[in-house]
Amino acid sequence: MKAHYLTPLFDPRAIAVIGGSETPGSVGEKVMRNLLELAYSGKVFPVNLRHDTVFGLPTVKKISQVDTKIDLAILTSPSNTLVGLIDDCGKAAIRFVMIMSWDFVGTDTKGKVLLDQIIARARQYGMRILGPTAFGFVRAPSKLLACNYQGKVKNGSMALVSQSSAVTSAILDWAESHELGFSSVVSLGAAADIDVGDVLDYLVADPKTKSILLYIEDLKDARLFMSALRAASRSKAVLALKVGRYDNIPRFGRTHSERLIGSDDVFDVALKRAGVLRLHSINQLFTAARVLDGSYKTKGRRLAIITNGIGAGMMAVDRAHELHVQLPRLSDDTIAQLDALLPPQAQHHNPVDILGDAGAERFKAATEIVLRDPNIDGVLIVFTPQTGTDDMATAQAMIELRKTSDKPLLLSWIGGKKVQDSRKLLSKAQCAHFPAPENAVEVFYSLASWQYNQQLLLQTPSPIGEMEAPDFETARLIIDNVLAAGRDVLDEVESKALLRAFHIPVTQTVRAKNADDAVTAAMGLGLPVALKIDADVILHKTDIDGVVLNLASLVQVASESNKMLARARGLLGAEHVRGLVIQPMHGKKSGRELMVGVSRDRAFGPVITFGFGGVTVEVFNDVAVSLPPLNEYLADNLIRRTRVKQMLGAFRNQPPVDLDAVKMVLMRVSEMVCELPHIQQMDINPLVADENGVIAVDARVIIAPVPSKIRRYSHMAIHPYPAHLASVTQLKNGMPMALRPVRPEDAELVATFISNLSEESRYNRFMSTLKTLPQALLARFTQLDYTREMAIAATVDSGAGELIIGVARFTANPDRDSCEFAVVIDDRWQGKGLGGRLMDALFNAARDMNLKVIEGEVLSSNKTMLAFMKHLGFSIGPHPEDDGLKWVVKQLD
Repeated sequence: MKAHYLTPLFDPRAIAVIGGSETPGSVGEKVMRNLLELAYSGKVFPVNLRHDTVFGLPTVKKISQVDTKIDLAILTSPSNTLVGLIDDCGKAAIRFVMIMSWDFVGTDTKGKVLLDQIIARARQYGMRILGPTAFGFVRAPSKLLACNYQGKVKNGSMALVSQSSAVTSAILDWAESHELGFSSVVSLGAAADIDVGDVLDYLVADPKTKSILLYIEDLKDARLFMSALRAASRSKAVLALKVGRYDNIPRFGRTHSERLIGSDDVFDVALKRAGVLRLHSINQLFTAARVLDGSYKTKGRRLAIITNGIGAGMMAVDRAHELHVQLPRLSDDTIAQLDALLPPQAQHHNPVDILGDAGAERFKAATEIVLRDPNIDGVLIVFTPQTGTDDMATAQAMIELRKTSDKPLLLSWIGGKKVQDSRKLLSKAQCAHFPAPENAVEVFYSLASWQYNQQLLLQTPSPIGEMEAPDFETARLIIDNVLAAGRDVLDEVESKALLRAFHIPVTQTVRAKNADDAVTAAMGLGLPVALKIDADVILHKTDIDGVVLNLASLVQVASESNKMLARARGLLGAEHVRGLVIQPMHGKKSGRELMVGVSRDRAFGPVITFGFGGVTVEVFNDVAVSLPPLNEYLADNLIRRTRVKQMLGAFRNQPPVDLDAVKMVLMRVSEMVCELPHIQQMDINPLVADENGVIAVDARVIIAPVPSKIRRYSHMAIHPYPAHLASVTQLKNGMPMALRPVRPEDAELVATFISNLSEESRYNRFMSTLKTLPQALLARFTQLDYTREMAIAATVDSGAGELIIGVARFTANPDRDSCEFAVVIDDRWQGKGLGGRLMDALFNAARDMNLKVIEGEVLSSNKTMLAFMKHLGFSIGPHPEDDGLKWVVKQLD
């Protein structure tokens, strides 16, 4: 694969500092000092109109005078020079520019106009802009401090990406005092061009980065952000801190769902779906940074506490109960070993009190025993300095123990002066230690939450099992007819017809223009019935007493119909009242009223809501949200996050509801919003559920037109499984074969496929003879982000189950116009026409993503593949970076 497109920016071989100077306190002076004092290995060229040298380096007056190819230009000169300097850099074929002008203000009108001019000029030259930023960036492994920062940055495995220069500087200052290192530090500033998603995309491919901290204030492209975030989380721990959690913009929602969703709720579930742990304060970020750099992980929420002071231990116990961290009973074997080790007066259960005189050896032995307990996922040591204790020896014992177990070992050293030296020792060893036991419990809770979020990340919903396919033709016809009539709101009959097209059970609903029609409808439906107003300017019928339930006689139907029509015409105007709708009562004696809804988030698109239903839905505000697409696991998770979940089980004389039916509705609604980008808002309220199933009693859908050439699923923050790309075909010999996109659950099939390849085929594909893929690479090959990559598997029925016999894949390039591909076929299945069919399927998938060019690299020695590429219409040329490879390119028509 070619180097990442941001490599010249973050690992440049030559840098020009325009405005580089020796003027004390200037940005140009700080940047030059940082570049030179840390002994950056690349070349540095200061550009200065007034001085012949800067810190001993000869200067040039214009960038065009530099005779070396410049990868990165850093602009530190006044903002009124920027447009001209962008032109100069563009003419010099410089592709990356970082703006660090001290007087640039991008928030006022003048600054925004200037920024628009700069970006427009940059695009003319194919140039990317980082900033404007007051800080810059750091690549510690390369000894590159391209920043306006006074201090040291230690090399480490964690990256920091921030939208605030001030927060970036504060974190680095804290990290320096705690000997915490970074692989990269990037302050995006105004992020006029290069944004969070771009930098995350680079860090995914960076082998020097193992974990990522994010500080976020706003998002420009949620789709790119989610795509890059999900890719990063598959292989690296990612933590995020976002400010601006409270949205003060007034909301005038037209459905319950819209009023109940706040943008921060959606951002929260987006991070969870991306496998990211969200932080809520700068203090949490600081403490989490220690854990990230230590690569701590936990497989559950079961914590054991060991202390030499029960009062201090109970602080941790209280916080654990508040966060629902489990403090399980230790196993009988563990308790027996503690009985043999500890004095009789010690407490041998969880929390374990080893008494105030415990020395380092007692701490170490007790911790070793508890770490081995199968009921425990992590251990917290709470140390208090007392007579007989040795804080330094105990700290050293914990440092050694941490290397012997894969369970997190968290340390709380309570005190001040007496433990300050041992705290420094723990910091130097990169142990997770905290001044208060509550902080340690919070971090353990965060570790468990992150592990849980990783399970959400793995969910890639496929089509709904063996269930009947939706009636897309009817659904689209309903929407087209409403839009053609100049309306954006489907009435109840139309809304229920749309639900019925997706096989969601609904009550039968009949229109009536007057009381006589209502009586006739009631006779046909059977008593008792519900009567509702049908008007085009009212969304919630109960606001005008437009709903009457349990009408048990025809006389009641006639009387209530006349009163309802008169009342509605008086309040709304006769021209807005179409008539009435009548439906039978649902008859669910043990039914629970639920609400399922859809709304649109400004950044993340469609959002699905679930919670308590009925007319009091907004009073109780019992609602959880999730991003589509949903599968059964995600639907169950959505339900479990509400209080109404407690009402769905058996209680008193009420039987439990059919929970599978409720989950099916959620998945059907997910399918609906994925396939129908027109849907802006929707309420199914109430959705009545009992032991026999569910039924939608009322529904309302709001739609909007979409562009005729809109890309499929472009309205989604998370791309659904592209089931429409699956097909069934046959090989030359007539043997049936399926072609389908790869799913996360294919990991074992892909591993078997790789192991069955010959050494030559493995070398041609991976440039290595490895027989098995590392787990991280296997996850990377099967946990796809369908927004920007695709893998098509060719499968056959082996008699013992499905067998993968070939895989073709591509990844879209940053230009979103081209992609890089790879293909490999099981040696036993070559020469059977598989390659051509597989590549045709890949071409179709690339066209589906609106890509125009497909390209890739082939070993120069692989004559068979090169001939195959030529047969498929690829042009073959030299590789831009490796003489042992050929670069093949095909235009997709």
